[in-house]
Amino acid sequence: MNLLPRRTAVLVFIAFAFAYFLSSLIRAITATLSPTLTQEFALNAQDLGLLAGGYFLGFAITQLPLGAWLDRYGPKKVILNFLLVAVLGCVAFAMADSFRGLLLARFLSGVGVSACLMAPLTGYRRWFAASSQMRANSWMLMTGSFGMVAATLPVQWLMPLVGWRVLFWGLAALVLLAMCLLAWQLPPWQKVAGAADAEPLPAAKPSYDAVWRHPYFRRMAPMAFFVYGGLVAMQTLWVTPWMIRVAGFSPLQAATGLFWINIAMLGSFWAWGMIYPWLAGRGHTADRLISCGLPLSFVLLALIIAAGSGLGVWAALAWALYCMSCTFIALAQPAVAMAFPSNLAGRALSSYNLLIFSGVFAVQWGIGLAIDGFLALGWAEVFAFQMAMTIYLLCTVAAYAYFLTTKSHNQPTC
Repeated sequence: MNLLPRRTAVLVFIAFAFAYFLSSLIRAITATLSPTLTQEFALNAQDLGLLAGGYFLGFAITQLPLGAWLDRYGPKKVILNFLLVAVLGCVAFAMADSFRGLLLARFLSGVGVSACLMAPLTGYRRWFAASSQMRANSWMLMTGSFGMVAATLPVQWLMPLVGWRVLFWGLAALVLLAMCLLAWQLPPWQKVAGAADAEPLPAAKPSYDAVWRHPYFRRMAPMAFFVYGGLVAMQTLWVTPWMIRVAGFSPLQAATGLFWINIAMLGSFWAWGMIYPWLAGRGHTADRLISCGLPLSFVLLALIIAAGSGLGVWAALAWALYCMSCTFIALAQPAVAMAFPSNLAGRALSSYNLLIFSGVFAVQWGIGLAIDGFLALGWAEVFAFQMAMTIYLLCTVAAYAYFLTTKSHNQPTC
């Protein structure tokens, strides 16, 4: 452990938070742009799902090497190198003239920002006191919600003025600014004597084996894939098409609805950062809160599916409540990190993140494939959306059932 002084810790948090804000903006912007891109490039549902999922595929494939690199080289060196790829991804998106060009650019963007949460969480595991780590995690997610808010109405307002290509040139410039801030504020990475990060990189393989064999990690894995990954898939893509094509919103109304959904998520993560230390001090573990609170999300999603187009203007509120109820699963991420020694934190977090973002890719593309498949059978569009979302709901319930029935070192009681 090498805990940072309070002032230094605050500056480090701000530098990381700005980069994560931008990564979330880049992640979520396709939801707002989906009507424009669909029209300009003649995209169908599976194309749209693949385009959004391409970002998360790029994100996911970096996670295992990322964990070893974070443990070995530290957050500063790793995040700066990755963000260079994010700059290339934004520039490539701004210049794309075909669906393949857009897909490649999103893939590069996903690779480039893939360290923007894992790098700070790895640093916090060593630089921050244990009592501060859950709060820091929640407030990092809150800054991510700021990024998602910025990807809604602000983007919708700017589109008629500058166009979507200029927006991506601006994002590239902001990522360069974030790199300068990180290079200035992040402390050097001090190796732990005898720890795995002092070993040659190939020796990291047994450590990954230890992570994936760990009973607590295995217990959380299906929910990371379907519940957490699905939450991100809804928030960054499918909520907007649902509001437009099922609830009958205009693109501006959908962007406004998504704006308030992300405001609600921002408030939820801020609240978790404030109240979780208090709850933990009274014996309410992350596992207990997840097991008791998460079923609310299943009920809300079932109601959204059953209501279909009947929700009308209330669809945005229903989706906001659903997304807020899903934030219980965010407590699992720092809990996974705390289940491992600090020299394995990078590998544990990146392995967990691999599951999340593999889930995002699978859910985003899978729902698109399902919708197109049901439409090909001649089903009505609203019913196709409902059936695709029902399949997703059943997957999340199965993941939760596995969580409840699998033993680990930290079995909750409700």
